[in-house]
Amino acid sequence: MGRIEATFERLKIQGDAALIPFITAGDPSLALTEKLIHTLVESGADIIELGFPFSDPMADGPTIQASSERALEAGTTLPAILEMLSRVRQHTNVPVVLMGYYNPVLHYGPQRFARDAAAAGVDGVLLVDLPPEEAGEISGFLQEAGLRLITLLAPTTPPERMARLAEAGEGYLYYVSMTGVTGTQQVDAAAIEKAVGAVREKSSVPVAVGFGISSPADAEAVARFSDAVVVGSALVRVIAAYGASPDLLSQVGTFVRSLKDGMRAGRSLC
Repeated sequence: MGRIEATFERLKIQGDAALIPFITAGDPSLALTEKLIHTLVESGADIIELGFPFSDPMADGPTIQASSERALEAGTTLPAILEMLSRVRQHTNVPVVLMGYYNPVLHYGPQRFARDAAAAGVDGVLLVDLPPEEAGEISGFLQEAGLRLITLLAPTTPPERMARLAEAGEGYLYYVSMTGVTGTQQVDAAAIEKAVGAVREKSSVPVAVGFGISSPADAEAVARFSDAVVVGSALVRVIAAYGASPDLLSQVGTFVRSLKDGMRAGRSLC
């Protein structure tokens, strides 16, 4: 059992859902990203999605696009991210999922990427622009390295394809709660609950819900029926607002704790 599976098993026993915050590596700097990861863990994060920046993040809204631009301008590279994660792994056992686009991985080399990511302590990989049907040139290398290839499901995924993807899911299934790009719309908890129920009928892999969850109230509503809640744009906005301010870590910690508190409140109502 890997760290991702062990985390969900522990939370299931506790009656909790996983909080999965997303941040962009290198925003505002890799040195601060390292500190931010520790702050996330201390504040209640159960799994961390760490975005690696790309010049054309087409699935992301303006908030995360801007964070990717800031990280690239700061000189952030994939090798430097993995080096930073190697240091982080010495101090925490919280699972880390690298999230991004396939082009930087292809440039790095799929086999080398899988090997180096595993050596750095990464637990899973989510490549938003690589459909599972086209992932053959990297999926084998990830499997050999013990890394989980996280699958995205969306409201527009046809039922037959959703069944195939759900059945083959690893680590957790990431259900995109709405169409469009990240960080631009409001959640419809009732509609998402129905969709998550349909996914659960096809897979025993935990279901995480992301896109559009921006407040403790959103997190509370979604935690009532999902296995995990992913919060990205709202957290990245906090980071953008405080940048290199001395208040950055405390503000991030306060926001993440409020999300976790909301999720626990939601679970207490189940």
